[in-house]
Amino acid sequence: MTRTQQFYIDGAWVDPATAGVIAFVDPATEMQIGTIAAGTAADVDRAVEASRRAFVSFSLTTPAERRALLMRILALLESRAEELAQAMTLEMGTAIAFSRSAQVPFGIAHIRAAIEVLADYPFIALRGPTAIVREPIGVCGLITPWNWPLYQITAKVAPAIAAGCTVVLKPSEMSPLSALVFAQIMHDAGTPAGVFNMVNGTGPEVGAAIASHPGIDMVSITGSVRAGVLVAQTAAVTVKRVVQELGGKSPNILLPDADFARVVPLGIASALRNVGQSCSAPTRMIVPVERLAEVEALARTHAAAIVVGNPGDPATTMGPIANRAQFDRVQQMIRIGIDEGARLICGGLGHPEGVTRGLYARPTIFSGVATGMRIAQEEIFGPVLCILPYATEDEAIAIANDTVFGLGGHVQSADLDRARRVALRVRSGQVHINHPAWDAHAAFGGYKQSGNGREYGVFGMEECLETKSILGYNPA
Repeated sequence: MTRTQQFYIDGAWVDPATAGVIAFVDPATEMQIGTIAAGTAADVDRAVEASRRAFVSFSLTTPAERRALLMRILALLESRAEELAQAMTLEMGTAIAFSRSAQVPFGIAHIRAAIEVLADYPFIALRGPTAIVREPIGVCGLITPWNWPLYQITAKVAPAIAAGCTVVLKPSEMSPLSALVFAQIMHDAGTPAGVFNMVNGTGPEVGAAIASHPGIDMVSITGSVRAGVLVAQTAAVTVKRVVQELGGKSPNILLPDADFARVVPLGIASALRNVGQSCSAPTRMIVPVERLAEVEALARTHAAAIVVGNPGDPATTMGPIANRAQFDRVQQMIRIGIDEGARLICGGLGHPEGVTRGLYARPTIFSGVATGMRIAQEEIFGPVLCILPYATEDEAIAIANDTVFGLGGHVQSADLDRARRVALRVRSGQVHINHPAWDAHAAFGGYKQSGNGREYGVFGMEECLETKSILGYNPA
């Protein structure tokens, strides 16, 4: 927490090239709680130079050596889990119970997944006389968002390190504290100088410098569609690989034979967890028209049990929205939903009752939503759920696919074969059947405007690898 005015470059904490700071705010109070140094293209240049020097030797390390480094990182993350949880609760308002139970453990899980992948990944595979070799792509520029700060950092850094790449990280300037803790962990784990570098700053300044830099071989960004497009356009000049995990408007299809008493509360919890600030949140609940009244009643009951309040209180289940711009966006979309004629089941505009300060929104559920409404088409990124009725299974699937996005999806049914058939018809990068456990090895990424490329486990590591064929490697 004492390094807010410095960057981590070439194995050391260093001062920025030029003066400049960015303020960050506690969303629970709307009070400024500090500033971080604002990076520039000159800072990115230093980080890239360090990464390129380090790549020469780090790319030649063995999987066992990289696995040992990741195991040291894992141990330190586990030992500092509470510090990370407290940092995220302060910087983005996530409820401390959720920071402890989800934000930190899921972030740590990506390190563990990379360790497991390295145990037996075939970096050289023989195809007759030819060897197919997978080699590290080079310097990876990683741009991460504010909504799952540690989780998104580890989802990108761990596979890059596992692949033998070096890294320049730009975390979100809106959630900088957990990133600073992570950078110190990378240092304390004995990461070789230049293998991991971190430069704080804005997207238009540091993000653009990373995307355009000729010394960076691959860029991975998680963010809005607009940000992803800008990065891809900027990166195109240097013909580097671009991996994008962007927006979502994920469907949750409840088939008529599902256990509604179970899946409706789980669906609401999934849609509204992390205050609805998840790209893959299933924010469109698609239900049989004849069961609509039943779903609405269950939805009201479950929403009423959500405890909105001080994120530092272990009893709180929903803290504030992470920043003012997103709070205003959520309020705007709730107003649009009301004006469009959607039926408000609970929640609505403004703060929860009794709340006078902080970026707290009311958990909001609309029903009778038509698929053409803006609230059914646009990513809201807040605690807002839309319930859409359908008459037939084909109509449910058509509604699910009626979006420019394709990141996540859910299907609920007592008939597993039926659920599988429907899941195969949902056009998205992930589909969850009957609310299964999360899997850190499951490929994650989007169809359509939800992005390109895949993250997590072996899929994330392979985005950081090049493929080389060596003919005559194994002559008969």
